Amino acid sequence: MVINMQSFEQIFQRAVKRKGGEDQLQLLLPPVKSIQEVCLQKDDRILSCMTKCIFQAGFNWKVVENKWPEFEIVFKKFKPQVLELLSAEDLEVIAKDARIIRNMQKIMTVPINAQWINEIADEHGSFAKFIGLWPTSSIVELFKLLKKRGARLGGNTGPRVLRLAGIDSFILSSDVLQALRQADIGLYGSATSMKDMQLIQSAFNAWHKETQLPYTHLSKILAFSVSENIY
Repeated sequence: MVINMQSFEQIFQRAVKRKGGEDQLQLLLPPVKSIQEVCLQKDDRILSCMTKCIFQAGFNWKVVENKWPEFEIVFKKFKPQVLELLSAEDLEVIAKDARIIRNMQKIMTVPINAQWINEIADEHGSFAKFIGLWPTSSIVELFKLLKKRGARLGGNTGPRVLRLAGIDSFILSSDVLQALRQADIGLYGSATSMKDMQLIQSAFNAWHKETQLPYTHLSKILAFSVSENIY
């Protein structure tokens, strides 16, 4: 923890002021699944989350959301054991299907990520259990693993997958990064190095200890303290 960094109470009060009161702020904080709830999810739901976040990256989120029921049909409900076996010919057929967004590079991530999910499931029982039991106090290491082992899961895509799957985590949106800099945690770079990520992790760990709030709520409140956005 940086000695001179702001207490989370200071950040919380700024967010309360921006959002029109504590009650209004509380309404904006989403429920967070328990570890047990996360671990009991089927791995097809995790692959669905991965694929949705990949397709939303750099694209209109609402369009992807509206098309998602068709994605579920085209991709066989995202069963990893089935999708790992997709051939190049299968992918070509899918890439011509007008029911989905026909981005071949993103379509190609599905069998790759399905294979990784299956590998982890073979070793740990399920991919959902593997990520659900990951300590939030070192969640940046999971971000790193998602980027290294997954397809197109770097940047904020990996953290968004975790958020969508209900895992307690934080997302380093531009608003959150701005709030972190204002909080004097010692972050001056672009937050892309592992050193910066460990610094951010330490700040979140300290604020969690101070408040006992979920990391998801800490992340949201940080964003609310500097902007109208709700990441």
